[in-house]
Amino acid sequence: MTRDLLDLVADKKARCEPFALATVVRTVSVTDAKAGAKAVIALDGTITGGWIGGGCARAAVLKAARLALQDGQSRLVSIQPGDLLAAQGVAAGEERDGVTFAKNMCPSQGTMDIFVEPVLPRPSLLVLGASPVATALADLAGRMGFSVIAAAARDDLQRFSAPDATVEGLRLPDSLPHDLYIVVSTQGAGDYAALTAAMQVEEARYIAFVGSRRKAAALRKDLAEAGIDLGRLKAVKAPAGLDIGAITSDEIALSIMTEMIQIRRRGQRMPADEAAQRQAGT
Repeated sequence: MTRDLLDLVADKKARCEPFALATVVRTVSVTDAKAGAKAVIALDGTITGGWIGGGCARAAVLKAARLALQDGQSRLVSIQPGDLLAAQGVAAGEERDGVTFAKNMCPSQGTMDIFVEPVLPRPSLLVLGASPVATALADLAGRMGFSVIAAAARDDLQRFSAPDATVEGLRLPDSLPHDLYIVVSTQGAGDYAALTAAMQVEEARYIAFVGSRRKAAALRKDLAEAGIDLGRLKAVKAPAGLDIGAITSDEIALSIMTEMIQIRRRGQRMPADEAAQRQAGT
């Protein structure tokens, strides 16, 4: 990897920007790019650095990169002439044994195998409030690989053991991370303000409120009357977490973290029957 490409990768990681790294791992016959060539592909599917060949490879690799950034799974793309695909009994666009095949439409008629790896920043949890559930959840989230942002009154921030970032007041940070989960756990001390702040975030993967259904319903009513879209309010999970019969603060935090992990990993695990079929070669 060249110095310029290394600097680009480091810059994107520092900015917590998701991207895909495409690497040519094998070439056969004449191809524009050779093994070892790399390219950085942004979330919108554009190549922002490096080079992996011309139009023969670009479309298939960009499609694989977009999918990889959506589900977090790496992909191997094999771009081959039509006669080689036919000899193997595969069609362009087909996936077999973890390899996605594409047809090389260029005159060179070479073969390129390209590994596409998503590079995703850590998911972030924004905890609004400093209740016992909030601090327990922040501790647990850090151990589960989340970057934790604690938002609470200045004097209450000391209740958190080691958040990655803090915000004074029940408000959003100045810049929002890409993969964001939000939990409001104010325990009556600023519920309305915290939920109002949370409703400003349209791209959060999860917004939850720690409290009873009755309290959540009352807050939804107040916020709807203040002009917040009712559909978005209904998307707030309340009570927060999966129903595991939790009673203590630690148990409630565990139920919320379990639900967050369920959402985070959705679509990333292959169903057992499909995995068995692939292993059997069927």
